Amino acid sequence: MIFAGGVWLLALGGSWYYLIAGAGLAASGLLMILASPTGVWIYLLTCLLTWLWALWEVGTDGWALVPRVVAPTLLAVLALLCLPVLSRRSTAGEKAVAQEEPSSAARHPGRMAAAVFVAVCAAAILAIGGRIGMAEINPAGPVGPAAGVASKGWPEDAGQTTTASGSPQKASTDRDGMAGSDWPAFGGSYLAARYSSLNQISAANVANLKRVWTFHTLDLPSKAANGRYSPETTPIKVGDSLYLCSAKNILIALDAKVGHERWRYDPKVSDDAIPYGATCRGVAYYKNATAGPDDLCSARIIEGTLDARLIAVDAKTGQPCPDFGRNGTVDLWDGMGERVPGWYGNVAAPTIVRGIVVIGGQVKDNEAEAAPPGVIRGYDAITGKLAWAWDMCRPDRTGAPPPGETYTLGTPNMWTSAAGDEGLGYVYVPLGNAAGDYWGGHRKACENEFNSSLVALDVKTGKPVWRFQTVHYDVWDYDLGSQPSLVDFPASGGAVPAVILPSKQGEIYVLDRRTGKSLFPVEERKVPTGGVEPEHLSKTQPFSTYASLARPPLLEKDMWGMSPLDQLWCRIQFRRMAYEGIYTPPRSDRPFLEYPSYNGGSDWGSVAVDLRQGIIIANYNAMANNDRLLTRQEADDRGVLPINVPHEPLKPGRVEYGAMAGGPYAVEVNPGWRQWTGLMCTEPPYGGIRAIELTTGKTLWEKPLGEARENGPFGIPSKLPIDIGTPNNGGSVITAGGLVFIAAATDNLIRAIDIKTGKVLWKDTLPAGGQASPMTYEVDGRQYLLIMAGGHHFMETPVGDAVVAYALPQSNKTS
Repeated sequence: MIFAGGVWLLALGGSWYYLIAGAGLAASGLLMILASPTGVWIYLLTCLLTWLWALWEVGTDGWALVPRVVAPTLLAVLALLCLPVLSRRSTAGEKAVAQEEPSSAARHPGRMAAAVFVAVCAAAILAIGGRIGMAEINPAGPVGPAAGVASKGWPEDAGQTTTASGSPQKASTDRDGMAGSDWPAFGGSYLAARYSSLNQISAANVANLKRVWTFHTLDLPSKAANGRYSPETTPIKVGDSLYLCSAKNILIALDAKVGHERWRYDPKVSDDAIPYGATCRGVAYYKNATAGPDDLCSARIIEGTLDARLIAVDAKTGQPCPDFGRNGTVDLWDGMGERVPGWYGNVAAPTIVRGIVVIGGQVKDNEAEAAPPGVIRGYDAITGKLAWAWDMCRPDRTGAPPPGETYTLGTPNMWTSAAGDEGLGYVYVPLGNAAGDYWGGHRKACENEFNSSLVALDVKTGKPVWRFQTVHYDVWDYDLGSQPSLVDFPASGGAVPAVILPSKQGEIYVLDRRTGKSLFPVEERKVPTGGVEPEHLSKTQPFSTYASLARPPLLEKDMWGMSPLDQLWCRIQFRRMAYEGIYTPPRSDRPFLEYPSYNGGSDWGSVAVDLRQGIIIANYNAMANNDRLLTRQEADDRGVLPINVPHEPLKPGRVEYGAMAGGPYAVEVNPGWRQWTGLMCTEPPYGGIRAIELTTGKTLWEKPLGEARENGPFGIPSKLPIDIGTPNNGGSVITAGGLVFIAAATDNLIRAIDIKTGKVLWKDTLPAGGQASPMTYEVDGRQYLLIMAGGHHFMETPVGDAVVAYALPQSNKTS
């Protein structure tokens, strides 16, 4: 197989190694079958060639060496151990034994060679293991593609449980708008810096952090949900209460000190409303300044639901607010077109600026061009009345469409959370793609204008103030998933009110949030064009000169596997695919490689910003997708139909399908580009975390994020406590104690990282996957760290319902 694959690969313009190695393996195998010891020596020569080739191709990179040399070396050891047996069975060896009795070493030279070879191989494999397990932290200074990093990517240096059923106070933040004793919004505040001024837990004592309570939401997948759960919840804290939503939008209030349930409100979301997974990332808190403290709903909790409702309940009791919509509920389907469960809903926390609840909606991707609209709407936080609606293709309208009409179908939507500036009265809306993510031939000019853009809206009117586009004519699903962060950016002429905008491509932009003008040059660079017709791809795309999380373009040698055989298959696939670097045009005649993938770069977890030390913390993904456009006939033959057409769902597998009905193509997507072993075809790391100097964009340190302990071929956990860099979903929180807290990776760990060095100072195993952003708060002088361990079906981590709180033992608390 190696020989045949080697011929194929060489014919595709790939490496010559597999052809030569395959010939050597075939010859040695045949000779060993014939009991000739020469077969062993040919195999050893092939193994030596393998080592020389591997070191020439990838150097001493441990993860890169694994599929190239580990299996061949272990087989070499076995072959050497068989050498004495083969020698005795040879005719010449039998005659030599009969005629004389030489020394043991002379009688069995293979044993001596075997001993030496075993020792060498053991040392080599241990060396690989050492290379893999090294802490890979960069010294201060720039790294990454802009600074000339080589294609290998990573620089190298040496409780209690409660399930039983407060009065909220004014949200507490410090003078910069960052979170303090409270955590009153999804991102810490609507500035979304994910920074807390609390410092009781520090680098000096974080090793003593202990789990102090665990609460269970009791919201777990039913059989009808088919395991599609991904809660991703970040609770908020106001006064002495925590407020959170479960995966299917059950609102819950907890005592922030001990985790006891105070109330819950279940909106009864049906399983058929679940789109990709049951997700509710967070809720919003609003206090009515004109109401009395004892009035019902003087303070309220507001959430958007999977089945497209906007719900408000009393923060003290969980009782629906009778003055909000109809008995506490606003129907978000109004004006949205065909009502299809699972096609439209809300997964993100609302943003409230100047008393207006700003909310977008998640539209299930790639179903049809006539998808639900991406309209952004603002509702009065007290009455629930529609204040305005921004339909980008109907700028003449500011409210709901006339009876019998809809907002413009298929327009780019905001499925993540906006950021808000109370002073300016602006809300910053990150937009996604127009419907049909991978083909845009039918898109309207208004859609192309705002596609994959950050738009500043005036919260009084809902009208756009400015826009900044991160992808021109996006046909790669590079929508803006991150909540932007609003900061006072240090500059020579004084602080500039700025917005930090990370993207799925890995580009990080810094814009003046008053005007949308970039504070650093943005280069329009030439990118590939072509693909299917008719298309109107842009000849250039915007690249940030400030900072980029993007990895270098993939090469054949970046393919991976658990052995030379599956690595060879991935190399063949790589050579057969269309790939010209980032923005390779989608094709229908053959697969095209999308790198980074739609999960690449920065996703909904967003970045965290420490203004006092001037550091940005960004975790990110570096995975590839193997995609192909399907003709409409191919799609029909495979039964690929949109969500609004009754049909039997396709059997779940590694490939996702999108009908993109209304256009000439459907799409098949292999997320992460998995092979038959379940491993990805590209080599690790698949995710990382980086500290960036705020003023310059230079890298301070960088390392893979996530251990290999829960990953392995065929879904079998390796249990290796080695930093491989796994896919990650969720963000981080920075504290004034000099720490970065983050889970996100698929290893089910939450960790504390020294923000100055990148060193992991503490970690704990969660009861389920940690695909949520943590938060921190204070009660009675004690700092707590909190995270939802709800798991994630797409990330293949265990699904759960635990909210876990950590704190220092009382004797270890320091001011």
